[in-house]
Amino acid sequence: MNVKSSLAQQAGKAGIDAAEWETRVQLAALYRLSAHYGWDELIYTHISARMPGGAEHFLLNPFGHAFNEVTASSLIKVDLDGNAVDPTPYRIHKAGFVIHSAIHAAREDALCVIHHHTEAGMAVSMLQCGLLPLSQHAQLFHDKVGYHGFEGIANDIDERGRLAADLGQNWILILRNHGMLIAGRTIPEAFSMCFHLEKACRAQLQAMATGSELTIPSAEVSRKTADRGFDAPGQSLGRMEWDSQIRLVDRIDSSYRD
Repeated sequence: MNVKSSLAQQAGKAGIDAAEWETRVQLAALYRLSAHYGWDELIYTHISARMPGGAEHFLLNPFGHAFNEVTASSLIKVDLDGNAVDPTPYRIHKAGFVIHSAIHAAREDALCVIHHHTEAGMAVSMLQCGLLPLSQHAQLFHDKVGYHGFEGIANDIDERGRLAADLGQNWILILRNHGMLIAGRTIPEAFSMCFHLEKACRAQLQAMATGSELTIPSAEVSRKTADRGFDAPGQSLGRMEWDSQIRLVDRIDSSYRD
């Protein structure tokens, strides 16, 4: 049986449209991968995915579940007002809803939004200089990064407009003194962006910690690197690596597919 047939069968058993089920499985896999790579934080921080078909609903993790417990069926379908679309025994985390609904409402092209508090991401968010184009990984995001000033825990609905405005048409939003937000056109692309951004942050901090003078490539070189990155036609970033990661998470624990 091929993968699409298997997904269709699972969706039928769950009473869910096949396209929605595939999104659920991919998002649950991304939660498990995030736990594997250490991008989780107990039951806090979130990853969301817009529902296929243009509906203004998105999937969010059930509040109280660790990332390595999330499954395709446990994800909550949420509307832009923070209400569960379907009956669910689980809670929705307000801060998660505020941040993710801000991006999904403003950016139809942002199918997947990752928000995390890794040590490297938080540290770079505290630096006045922000993310520097020191590494090839960082240069992938040249002219694609916005900054949002810290306003405390994101429980205020009116912060959504400022979050969306500060992201603009960028793919990365650095939340000052807080962490990182990644907006991807697909779930695999968001994963890849997150992986490369985390590496860029770690490399920058390690280089700065030496106290030596830093070598910063020219803006022209950084632009050239970015142009050959996520937005380049036919490139592999955010596409080719995803299947290998699905195989990885299946080897670790395939229960995310439930």
